[in-house]
Amino acid sequence: MAQQAYVTETADGGSGPERPGARLRRLGRRLLAGWRGDPRVWRRGLVLAVLALLLALVMLVHAHIPNRVGNLGSLTETFLPWLGLAIPVLLVLGLIRRSATALIAVLLPATVWLNLFGGLLTDKSGSGGDLMVATHNVNADNPDPAATATDVAGSGADVLALEELPASSVPVYEKALAATYEYHAVVGTVGLWSKYPMTDVRAVDIRLGWKRAMRATVATPKGPLAVYVAHMPSVRVKMEAGFTARQRDKSADALGEAISDEPLGRVVLLGDLNGTMNDRSLNGVTSQLRSTQGAAGSGFGFSWPASFPMARIDQIMVKGVEPESSWTLPRTNSDHLPVAARVKLDTAS
Repeated sequence: MAQQAYVTETADGGSGPERPGARLRRLGRRLLAGWRGDPRVWRRGLVLAVLALLLALVMLVHAHIPNRVGNLGSLTETFLPWLGLAIPVLLVLGLIRRSATALIAVLLPATVWLNLFGGLLTDKSGSGGDLMVATHNVNADNPDPAATATDVAGSGADVLALEELPASSVPVYEKALAATYEYHAVVGTVGLWSKYPMTDVRAVDIRLGWKRAMRATVATPKGPLAVYVAHMPSVRVKMEAGFTARQRDKSADALGEAISDEPLGRVVLLGDLNGTMNDRSLNGVTSQLRSTQGAAGSGFGFSWPASFPMARIDQIMVKGVEPESSWTLPRTNSDHLPVAARVKLDTAS
């Protein structure tokens, strides 16, 4: 049997191939016609409409969700962008239920989500910048630290921060990075490698009892730059205790105090903060600095876990310099992705 083509009448009464747009319009007219004749389109789907309104409410008032019980507010804010996945689910269910009420209600969480995160969907990256910086939590159990060091050095970063450095692996990283970076310093479990001279290197007390943060002045061609490297304490999600982050929160406050006392006007913070920019518990830090990803990145820039990134807890933040671009680097042997940014130090021009 010969294959029959879809046809539609042409302006002169003939026939021709039917366009996909015409088919979609015809399907839409059929759906609307069926819905117009159904008196229950406004009564069906009330449960879906309520769920849509609750979803919008959570996103609108996330800053007011209390942390007193299991740090529920911070847990919600850490994964806040993922609440958007519920929107298409509600939309499809509304269509299946043929509920006009549910479909209209879904517009509210969609609008709220776009207001919160729509700006991250556009590519804001530029092509300039005086300095490239990068940071990577290399994982204390990294099976091949030399390969990881080679990978991140190949990114072209002028200044590189590494976190979660076990003492036994520090010589391996130093050897692998020596050819690329003339200057470096390791303080506790964090380190900083630079192509430019570093002075005033010191530990930053983040109230842990051991050293997981440092500060150095990097003598860039555009003048001195204060560079902080930090690895905030880990957080855990426990059935009996919820989102446990008390020590992380105390350390974030201490880091914020150190940055507020910084005498230099140009500051870069590199590190694993174990929290996102939405997490209110990091306000002591995030209120003073700009995220390079938020200002000059493309997309969310999720960095953890490396196998399926769900949150950006590895941060590059700046003050007194202008972010030009920000991105994640290819995966290494770590459970985190490295993140990088280019910044403009000479903001006068």
